[in-house]
Amino acid sequence: MTFKRLKAYKLVKFLTNKYVLILIVFSIWMLFFDENSYLVHRKFNAEIEKLETRNSFFKHAIKKDKKTITTLQDSLQLEKFAREQYLMKKENEDIYIIEFDTIKN
Repeated sequence: MTFKRLKAYKLVKFLTNKYVLILIVFSIWMLFFDENSYLVHRKFNAEIEKLETRNSFFKHAIKKDKKTITTLQDSLQLEKFAREQYLMKKENEDIYIIEFDTIKN
């Protein structure tokens, strides 16, 4: 027997061992087909990452809104906010909205 043939024979003998076969089948089952498989965990990790991103976005938005609320405690700031955001006006007052054309031909 040559060395290559002996090595291939040992490999085949090792792979046909019943414990190795059971381990291979078990590993494939756990990685791909089980309810808690690697693929399911990967999907859950991606969903967790997406939710954490949304969570940080909303935390930032909450901070911004809280800052706006504290500034709106002042009546002058509240009036300014209402005029700019909601185009509100006092009685007997005209509002002109000036829009600049930013598109160059």
